[in-house]
Amino acid sequence: MVKDRQVRRLFKMTAQGRSLTKAAARADMDEKTARKYRDLKKLPSELKQPHTWRTRKDPFADVWDEGESFLKTDSSLQAKAMFEYFQRKYPGRFSDSQLRTLQRRFKTWKALEGPAKEIYFDQVYDPGEFCESDFTHMDGVGVTIAGQPFRHMVYHFVLTYSNWESITICFSESFEALSEGLQNALWDLGGVPQQHRTDRLSAAVNNMNNLKAFTQSYQALLDHYKLQGCKIQANCPNENGDVEQSHYRFKQAVSQDLILRGSRDFKSQKDYMDYLRKIVERRNAGRRKRFQAEQDQLKSLPKRRLDAMKEYRVRVSKRSTIRIQNKIYSIDSRLRDEYVQILLYANHLDIWYGQKKIDSLPRLRGDKKHKIEYRHIIDSLMRKPGAFDHYRYKNEMFPTHRFRLAYDLLKGPGRNGTKEYLKILNLAAKSSEVHVDKTLADILDQNGTIEYDKIERLVKTTKPAQQMETSAQVAPVDLATYDTLLQQGALNNG
Repeated sequence: MVKDRQVRRLFKMTAQGRSLTKAAARADMDEKTARKYRDLKKLPSELKQPHTWRTRKDPFADVWDEGESFLKTDSSLQAKAMFEYFQRKYPGRFSDSQLRTLQRRFKTWKALEGPAKEIYFDQVYDPGEFCESDFTHMDGVGVTIAGQPFRHMVYHFVLTYSNWESITICFSESFEALSEGLQNALWDLGGVPQQHRTDRLSAAVNNMNNLKAFTQSYQALLDHYKLQGCKIQANCPNENGDVEQSHYRFKQAVSQDLILRGSRDFKSQKDYMDYLRKIVERRNAGRRKRFQAEQDQLKSLPKRRLDAMKEYRVRVSKRSTIRIQNKIYSIDSRLRDEYVQILLYANHLDIWYGQKKIDSLPRLRGDKKHKIEYRHIIDSLMRKPGAFDHYRYKNEMFPTHRFRLAYDLLKGPGRNGTKEYLKILNLAAKSSEVHVDKTLADILDQNGTIEYDKIERLVKTTKPAQQMETSAQVAPVDLATYDTLLQQGALNNG
């Protein structure tokens, strides 16, 4: 087949005065073919006719009207479903190898007669105008803390003009996490953009039929920073496209760097957060020029941050518990029936009573969770041991697996196991849980009998294992050695 480049060479040779025979030879084509293209003065591609005819009969020609009627009713119908329908309705007429033919016909119909498709529009932003943020799950990177899987999320903040970004580790899409992450980003940024866009986070956006676009807490946060809020349309994450794309790029960068690091384990959450910040710093380093243009347009920060927390005033129940956001926490039994003030932060909650902070508890994740501390209720259990065996939160009363083993052994035939176990638990609460646990471990290792009196005696007469202290001993430095080296060096140079 003659190519365009051959005909162009033919035209060049003939324009230089070469004979048709020589020009055809130089263009590597037959003289008769050369004469045809010389006379037509057109390239092969210009003579090519579009293929508008079928090379074989369409097997669906007789049934296509029926298929088209289904498509006009609902264009989301897939060719495979329609093909299986035809096979059921017309047994033996269509073979599986003809599916591709129907798929091509569906594709052509949707391209020419189907509904219009959604398209995307490139956006142009001015420096300091827009910022976007969202949460993204990090489970896929496989990070562990001290050998334990670390399930977490990241609050991700991005400037749309420069793509400068900031991240904060969190564990839920709560308002407290949103507030902490946004404020961390703004104070790292050193200023405030004009507008902040989020998806339809329940922590920020009133998704019910509410006249106000944003929740009261989120609107107060925006007002504090004089930041205009905006939200995307429902089911349109592409409208928050900058941060969505940054999610992918950031997680990809973390995954690749972890491979080079050779380990996905970190000593603590702080070490992991420091690691992520270094990755963000490296990614932001290449955005300095556009970031500088952003900084020049940012508004000033307020004088102080807002506390990223919610405040509750709740009454401690007769069960010595409180309920916060559908989660149960135990409180010291002395506060039963009293009102306490709860300050709920992104990762913990503080408990206040009488203008005094009395406890700080880790915040629970998920729905219908509970955290019952045995120290809060052991006094009541000692007075009511009969309530223990069927206590709703009984499993929370075993601080370690050795306590559970001790309870099971104490429940043997002829033993008043519940009272005996509660005495051991009370001993752990009043003295040292670690010491009691170590004593139980020693007795179990020796196949000894679990008895409260014996455990109490061992706890009182033995000292808890102390951590071995290590120290390095450095011998005194003999300065005469350096004098000898200096003298030898002088002799050698001489």
